Order: sequence, then structure tokens, then C-alpha cells
Amino acid sequence: MATGGAALFSRFAFPPNDLGYCGPADSQLLVDLMTSGTDEIEEFRNVIPAFAGAWPYLELIAASANRDPLNPGVVEAYWLGNSLLEQVDLLLLGNSVEDRFRRRAGLDWVAVADGLNAGARPTHAFHVFCIYPWVGMLRSGVVEQALHVLDRCRIRWGQVTGDTGDRLLVRSRPLVWDGRILGLGPEQTESVLWPVDSRPVAPGDWVAMHWDYVCQRISPTQRARLERYHNLHLEIANMNASALESVVEK
Repeated sequence: MATGGAALFSRFAFPPNDLGYCGPADSQLLVDLMTSGTDEIEEFRNVIPAFAGAWPYLELIAASANRDPLNPGVVEAYWLGNSLLEQVDLLLLGNSVEDRFRRRAGLDWVAVADGLNAGARPTHAFHVFCIYPWVGMLRSGVVEQALHVLDRCRIRWGQVTGDTGDRLLVRSRPLVWDGRILGLGPEQTESVLWPVDSRPVAPGDWVAMHWDYVCQRISPTQRARLERYHNLHLEIANMNASALESVVEK
């Protein structure tokens, strides 16, 4: 099993890439990075612009910390959250997000700007809850599909309770929608695929999941950080609902 930032990035990027949602057409490159490591890193750098959502955030975090974008700490900051996020200048984050998304956001830019002012950080949770259109689609009535995508696309945490051979059983809290705000529902057991790079996982372990895969085990500290930044951006998304309603009323 490979270590390093490229391998770490690949563990979390593989699930949506394998579904064809982002990144290079050949997901085998990510598998190679997870299992063999450095031999494919230069090839990976050549295709990294295909991860158009994630890569600019990594560059922003890296520049603020004076590190390489594929530094493990930088990669962890984006997917799970850590103290490097607090070093990112919010003005630089705002300028970056505005350059990339303001034109396509339209009216929704008001909510994005309010989210930035509320302390959003350059994490995957920010991109899912505050940039992707799915929260807006949820509010427009496309409930089942939007809630499914939001729940699967976010990096979520859970505790392994067992397995069925080819799949792991994990207790986690799904996203729920009450017609106006998003929240976390009661714990339930979900069935997900083992880590692609065969990292050991056992009952009692806490894990991070993305789409239909377990990405890796996480420590108590990593879990706390993931929950913190996930819930921050969930709160911002709910705050944005009020902001948009106010704009519509005016």
C-alpha cells in the first residue's frame, strides 16, 4: 500500500472518478497510485487539471502553507479538514471562488458570498454544500435525486460493525431534509465497498466514506475534524436558504 499525498488524494477521488463524475477517464491511474505510489506521480500531475473541482482548492491551501499541493497535510485538509485550512486567507478564497463560479452561480452567488463571509473554508464539504447546485435543486423540489447525491458525495464518517464478505457494514448518520433545512438523521447501517487499496478495516474502526466506498480508517482526531468542517458547511448551506428566500422576497 502506497503512502503520500498522491495516494491519499486517490483514495478519496477514486469513488466519483470510477463513476465518471470527475478526473481522468482511466481510473486505473488512481488505483496504481494507491497501490504502488511514486512511479505514477508525474503522470498524475499531468492529468490533475481534470480534477477541476478539487485541484484549485489544493493549490490555495498549499500556497497558504508554503507546501506542495500533493503534500499529505494539504490533501488531508481538503478531504477531511485540519489546521492548514485556518491559514488560508479568506479574501484569497473568495477571489478564487468568484473567478471560478460567480458567472454560473447567477442569483445563487448571494448565498455563496454569504457563506464565504460566514467563515467557509476550502474543503470538499464547502464545495458539496455551498458550490454544487444540488442544494438549490433540493429546494426547487428535486428532492430524491438531490438528497441522494448530496449524501453520497459528501465525505461522511461511520463505525464498522461487520461485513458480508464483499461489502462492509457501517453505522452512520444519513443526510435528511425536512422541506427547508438539511440535517443528520438517526444512525442506520449502510453497506459499502472495501477500500480499493485493501487497507485493513475491522469492526469497531471509524472510517471515512465517499460514494459507495470506504476510503480509509480515520483516527479520533481526524473524525473530529471531519465532523467539524462538515457541520460548519452544512450550517452555512442552511443559512443560505434564508439568504436566498430574502432575495426572492425582495
